[in-house]
Amino acid sequence: MKLTHLLIIIAVVFGTTACKNWIFRIDVPQGNYLDDRDVKKLRINMTKEQVIYVLGHPVVEDSFDQNTWYYVYEMKRGMSKRGEDFKKELVIDFEDGKLQAVRGDFELDENFNVPLDS
Repeated sequence: MKLTHLLIIIAVVFGTTACKNWIFRIDVPQGNYLDDRDVKKLRINMTKEQVIYVLGHPVVEDSFDQNTWYYVYEMKRGMSKRGEDFKKELVIDFEDGKLQAVRGDFELDENFNVPLDS
């Protein structure tokens, strides 16, 4: 009797672990998804409104420094066969309401230092 209970428990444990890839788990994206083409549209001396038009509103605006915006995107994969988890960040610094510096995980356009109005 005890042996049959033990065998049933072992069969259930092995059966559920063998089927773990059958369960569908969704990907969980969080933050602002930024396309490389949109980031390449950024130019020095753009206003905050122009940056919002190009990239959308930032995920985080620093409460103590209104001149720094953070765009963060994080993807947590539900299943490893769809790829690895990743995180991308873009930090934008303004001075007097004008874009002055961009840093993060994106490449800027070669014309970034050429203002739009020139």
